[in-house]
Amino acid sequence: MHPTLIGLFCGLLLGLAWAMDGFAGLVLTAALGIIGFVVGKVIAGEVDLNQYFGGSNRSPR
Repeated sequence: MHPTLIGLFCGLLLGLAWAMDGFAGLVLTAALGIIGFVVGKVIAGEVDLNQYFGGSNRSPR
């Protein structure tokens, strides 16, 4: 299974386990699903977050 899908499902399951009621639970689950999806993309190497955290400005050793 692709790491992106694993991250998406983990985020969705955590969201469902954490908030099991109402519209707020729906929004929270969707947000955690998106976070899980992004984490899966980072682990798979499809997204590089160094440009957002200033990691690309460092000189190589």
